[in-house]
Amino acid sequence: MNKVKFDKESLQNFLLNYALYIVLFIMIVFFVIKEPGFLSLKNFTNILSQASTRGILALGVAGLIVLQGTDLSAGRILGFTAIVSASLLQSTTYAAKMYPNLTEELPLILPMFIAIVIGGIFGAINGFGVAKLKVHAFIITLGTQLIAYGASCLYIDRPPLGAQPVANLDERYTSFVNGYLKLGSVEIPYLVFYLAIVAAIMWFVWNKTKLGKNMFAIGGNPEAAAVSGVNLVKNIMFIFIISGVLYGLAGFLEAARAGSTTTSTGFNYELDAISACVVGGVSFTGGIGTIPGVLIGTVLLQVINYGLNFIGVNAYWQYIIRGLIIIVAVSLDVRKYIAKK
Repeated sequence: MNKVKFDKESLQNFLLNYALYIVLFIMIVFFVIKEPGFLSLKNFTNILSQASTRGILALGVAGLIVLQGTDLSAGRILGFTAIVSASLLQSTTYAAKMYPNLTEELPLILPMFIAIVIGGIFGAINGFGVAKLKVHAFIITLGTQLIAYGASCLYIDRPPLGAQPVANLDERYTSFVNGYLKLGSVEIPYLVFYLAIVAAIMWFVWNKTKLGKNMFAIGGNPEAAAVSGVNLVKNIMFIFIISGVLYGLAGFLEAARAGSTTTSTGFNYELDAISACVVGGVSFTGGIGTIPGVLIGTVLLQVINYGLNFIGVNAYWQYIIRGLIIIVAVSLDVRKYIAKK
């Protein structure tokens, strides 16, 4: 009788921990059965390339979820920084460029730095609202989401040309982002390396620095962390600023990856990032999460998105499926928390 009970409990725990992964795996198997061509090296590298900017975005959002927060502004901040980056790195020979007086090519590092600074400023605003003003992360980031979107619209909709996509980008810029390293017959996109570098840095911050340890302490129990001497305001501000910096970097890369930017760039990216974090084991209850988990969640969701497009699923149905994945992922996260209590 005890053995039966033990087996039942083990099965329940297994399903609780891995049910979502099982469902996602079944979906991938379905894609392969329906379209065997889905399982190709070219598709896999395309998936990794597309997942890279979203992965960097998710790495920024993940720290905020560890703090028991979230960020609804991530996608719009990415969009704004992408537009700014693209506007500064249009081809000098393009007649309709945003800055016609900019006749010389800017060094790539300058627009990247500007994008990172803009992202960092938005991150600081979010962090100040949460840490100092004690506003819930949901509310403050909802506000900055609207601000970032409004700023994007004002920036892109300027006379005499009016609102139009910021396109015809500098070849140096697109090569830097969309180039690849050829190893035999395999072409590995540069974007994969950029994601790997950012992930390695964030792994170090999370696991080997005082800031990372404080982040998990605050997320696990803010009151206990404060009593033990952790400066809540300072640490929360730092985590939010880091997230903003990552959004800015992701925006710089996304503009060249997509080839052009509009006010819709970055739309709903924050939902993909949040989904990737939860699928990857970052808990909304706070204090739990790993960098490898975020990367796995990002790639898994991109495989699903790519697969749905590959087999020709209606775009409206794709929204429904992605919404269901978010609901299931968060529901399982809550169930895990209740089970532990």
